[in-house]
Amino acid sequence: MGDTYLAKPSGACCLKGTIHQGDPKGSYATIAEVETYIATPPQGKENGHILLYFPDVWGLFNNGLLIMDGFAAAGYLVLGLDYFRGDPVTKYRKDRKDRTTDPSFDYEAWKKKHTAFADEAVPKWVKEVKEKYGKSDTKYACVGYCFGAPYVCNELAGDTVTAGAFAHPAFLKEHHFFNLKKPLLLSCSEIDHTFDTKSRRRAIDILQEIKVPYQVQLFQGVEHGFALRGNMDNPYERYVKEQSLEGIIKWFDFWLSQ
Repeated sequence: MGDTYLAKPSGACCLKGTIHQGDPKGSYATIAEVETYIATPPQGKENGHILLYFPDVWGLFNNGLLIMDGFAAAGYLVLGLDYFRGDPVTKYRKDRKDRTTDPSFDYEAWKKKHTAFADEAVPKWVKEVKEKYGKSDTKYACVGYCFGAPYVCNELAGDTVTAGAFAHPAFLKEHHFFNLKKPLLLSCSEIDHTFDTKSRRRAIDILQEIKVPYQVQLFQGVEHGFALRGNMDNPYERYVKEQSLEGIIKWFDFWLSQ
């Protein structure tokens, strides 16, 4: 079989978005030598499960922290690692049209550098999360946005997590789907050059072929980044972002209850 890209490497569309309002409630710790945000469920609402969060190219920015807090409010202990080590893409580009913040910025070199680190760091981080925060009966889920999607697929090809989800993915090849062993939710935008209609349909064909449980959310009229970086002053973009989050939570609630 071939191994062509289905969700292409992140590009200019990954730099588009708005910052959401709110104060994150979590804390930080160092896990496997990587700074990690920890969002704790409210007392009395803990479901006993752990959610691994893999960020997009914006890293541990306010929107992502608030999303993690949202998962925590639903009962999950959420941990998200900063595999960019304080070096998110927004340090060099404020948005996709910006060429003034750092005119010499090499986006391709930046992606290569951080992908190499993340590929090595994530398995060690997951192992230490399990050792420090897991119990014998703990169940795990994982969610990734954009850059984080391959790490979701990698975990779903292993034995740790029970279910996973990603939104507006990047960096996915056919093998990521062929290797899946656990249920996957795909939260997708109609307008997305990294995961376009043809690639999305091919991914679904693979999931049907290997008979892994899956669900697809497909939102009309929104672009790559909708689940994290939409304009909350736009009622539809707010709705779509909330539906993505709610759908992923319900997906995890079901599979981790089985």
